[in-house]
Amino acid sequence: MRVLWLLILRDIRIAFGRGGVMMPVIFFLIVGTLYPFGVGPDAALLAQTGGGVLWIAALLASLLPIDRLIAPDADAGVLDQIALRGVSDELVGIAKIVSHWVSFGPPLMIAAVPASGLLGLTSETLMRLELGLIIATPGLAALGVMVASLTAGLRGAGALSGLLLLPLAVPMLIFGAGSLDPDTQGAFKFLAASSLLLVGIAPFAVGAGLRALRE
Repeated sequence: MRVLWLLILRDIRIAFGRGGVMMPVIFFLIVGTLYPFGVGPDAALLAQTGGGVLWIAALLASLLPIDRLIAPDADAGVLDQIALRGVSDELVGIAKIVSHWVSFGPPLMIAAVPASGLLGLTSETLMRLELGLIIATPGLAALGVMVASLTAGLRGAGALSGLLLLPLAVPMLIFGAGSLDPDTQGAFKFLAASSLLLVGIAPFAVGAGLRALRE
């Protein structure tokens, strides 16, 4: 357990030290700022469509740090050193998922507050958006680390990561956008199920990816 916490703290420190935390937040806020210019000043239209736009922005923002999750440690030999110390690849995967979520999920939920104000979302819609992000961001973090481990070391890994991640994240996008409608029943449950499935599968997929990377 001590090794797990050390790995998590290391990755969090690196993420915040490199300023990588700000990229998803800035992207998220840019989308919230530019969207009203694209559709016009119709407050009713912005309030109706703004929540879905923020869900799309959250999904795309999760792509930005992917190329820095696994590849730098693989290139520097850090993953090999960790393996030589007897730390399982699955444990490394869990540490990567947790640290990625800490550096990506909460900042995005904070950025959703001013972004929702720019789009004129109601307080009820904002609360449903925040609840959906709390549920979905662990799944997005797990999916991001999983895809990063499978594409590390490949040419054009950034573009390939996007092609792999986006289709797999579509169910969460559908259920997340659906959860904004108070009349939609069960959207949060399906969103939680999708996120939990990804979180459960990801450590084993990441472990397999890391072992394949060393071969």
